[in-house]
Amino acid sequence: MSTDYQQAREALGQRLRELRFNHPAGKLTGHQLAQVLGWPPSKISKLENGRQTATPDDLRMWADATGQPDAYDELRARLAGFESHIRSWRRQLASGHRASQEIHNSVQAHASVLCAWESSWVVGILQTPDYARSIFTGLTDLHRSPRDIEEAVRARMKRQELLYSGDRQYRILLAESVLRSLVCPPAVLAAQLDTLYNVVALDTVELGIVPFGAPLKLPPGAGFWIYDGRQVVTETWHSELWIEDADTVSLYSRVWSTLRESAVYGADARSVIISAQRAISH
Repeated sequence: MSTDYQQAREALGQRLRELRFNHPAGKLTGHQLAQVLGWPPSKISKLENGRQTATPDDLRMWADATGQPDAYDELRARLAGFESHIRSWRRQLASGHRASQEIHNSVQAHASVLCAWESSWVVGILQTPDYARSIFTGLTDLHRSPRDIEEAVRARMKRQELLYSGDRQYRILLAESVLRSLVCPPAVLAAQLDTLYNVVALDTVELGIVPFGAPLKLPPGAGFWIYDGRQVVTETWHSELWIEDADTVSLYSRVWSTLRESAVYGADARSVIISAQRAISH
């Protein structure tokens, strides 16, 4: 967990403690507040000391129980301020994958230049329905989230309309390992590679492939997106990070530019894709 995130969580906890101390009828002890809310006392302690992240419902109940309901908007704004940077999959996927996909659809629709690097799987904007279905199935099983796989696939496919609008430019880098990773059945991967082969010709997409054996100035690292040079989105197994700090965005931009130096494009990219296709058929 990042230092900034933890500091923000602790600051929220201090504010919650202030509200408990400033109850209009007099200071409440932690045990008294826990009784009012029907919570274990340990939850009061964890929230106030920044060891647990409050939910919006927690904050509303806290504001009401401490006799200061008008404080809810302020508390919610504080929560949004740091949750916008680290969004746990547990929360995001509470109702399934579709909602998360629609968020990404909206963000990409409002960007003009989108740069991506991925070394694990084909990026969502270029996935076929069957490939996306395989990815969502695996992640749904991992996170034990609601199985809205078909709804999530439809939402992801909706995003692909952005490729043909002409309003934005996609600059996507994929490691060759992505073309060969059997995160789906071989026939599905073969169809996915056909799609990537055709994507090379799109004037809205600059698709670069970093081949095996290409010299790298940096280790590949985790995949990420950069939106208009102002926002980065990257994933871990437990959360998704949305980063707007200018220095950090600049760092990711340098990483992307460095990896781009190792990529091939056009006919050379197609040659790498064809090689991966042949490997599947053998």
